Amino acid sequence: MLVNPDGHEWLRAKWSLPVRKYWKFSEQLMVKHADLLVCDSKNIEKYIQEDYKQYQPKTTYIAYGTDTTPSILKAEDAKVRNWYQEKGVSENGYYLVVGRFVPENNYEAMIREFIKSKSKKDFVLITNVEQNKFYDQLLQDTGFDKDPRVKFVGTVYDQELLKYIREHAFAYFHGHEVGGTNPSLLEALASTKLNLLLDVGFNREVGEDGAIYWEKDELARVIEKVEGFDQAAIADLDFKSSQRILSAFTWEKIVSDYEEVFKG
Repeated sequence: MLVNPDGHEWLRAKWSLPVRKYWKFSEQLMVKHADLLVCDSKNIEKYIQEDYKQYQPKTTYIAYGTDTTPSILKAEDAKVRNWYQEKGVSENGYYLVVGRFVPENNYEAMIREFIKSKSKKDFVLITNVEQNKFYDQLLQDTGFDKDPRVKFVGTVYDQELLKYIREHAFAYFHGHEVGGTNPSLLEALASTKLNLLLDVGFNREVGEDGAIYWEKDELARVIEKVEGFDQAAIADLDFKSSQRILSAFTWEKIVSDYEEVFKG
């Protein structure tokens, strides 16, 4: 039996303690009984080998993949212009985050630090925002409703439009800290010129030298630093992140790696 263990589901703050214990127990049984564990993150593979060494698990590393083709949309296309006009933002004038609206994606840290910065750009959040306890706590802790730069714009399911929005962000914030290789991070590295990632092992192993890294209490300083970058510095990071994706995270490579596993 071949199993992909995904990420650390048992660490997600959205689950109650009993559910988290259940996830951890399920993970233990999965490791014990699987013939091969295909990990999409080297950090996940290391964790399984160390935490479950009593089972001597057989593991291999095969990453997740992403699309590397640019958006087919142009600046003058109606759906592009309508979206930007409706949301009140302009190309290259915003920081972007795309992800699920959950605590472990560190919305609080990103919003708090962005508000603290002196940036004249907007912060666009594409997420399934819900006015629940997490939303209320986030509002109480950050007061984001008082800063017009912070814009929750809902979800975007049109993949070509989303790709265009990524391509024309000034920079991308990635605050995920739980789990393995994150699809939205791969999409950002493939599409966005400048990527600012929370400094955790999962993100560093993917971004390598093609991104800028931040701690939870220093993102405001990093924002002010990158806004001083010249075009050559941004182009260099853009090249490195694109090359990182092309060398390790294309679907062609991932499919080939799986074929090798199935061939035995």
